[in-house]
Amino acid sequence: MTRLHVPITLRWSDLDAYGHVNNAEMLRLLEEARIRVFWAVEHDDPDAPATALLAGGVGADTMTLIAGQQIEYLAPVPYLRRPIDVQVWLGRIGGASVEICYEVWSPAGTPDPVLYARASTTLVLVDAATQRPRRLADREREAWSVYLGEPVAFRSRG
Repeated sequence: MTRLHVPITLRWSDLDAYGHVNNAEMLRLLEEARIRVFWAVEHDDPDAPATALLAGGVGADTMTLIAGQQIEYLAPVPYLRRPIDVQVWLGRIGGASVEICYEVWSPAGTPDPVLYARASTTLVLVDAATQRPRRLADREREAWSVYLGEPVAFRSRG
């Protein structure tokens, strides 16, 4: 399975009183990775992945709405100067939605890598004019299907 590796730099303000990344900030870090993977930039960016096809922001034809999220914290993330490695892939490609899967790892090249969290987000594409879900375009489906793999396997709560 092919994954996108998105380096995300931590900010000092991401930490809580216990000295590790706050749970709410973890969702922001996942959001940052998601934006980098799927949103197109207005200027030519040679580093933008082929998956960055959605125009974002005010006036965009498509809105991306979160239908659901799940996160499982496996280890506290300390303050790190090197960017954490957020690995992104798709667990499902539907008609108007995708399940985005993530694993949050210690910085790339770390001798003993640590998996800090795994998560998933169900993202629905909505036509901005009609406010109704819109089907994925062929070019989106084609570009994104390269990253289709098994969904995140969360621990059982049984």
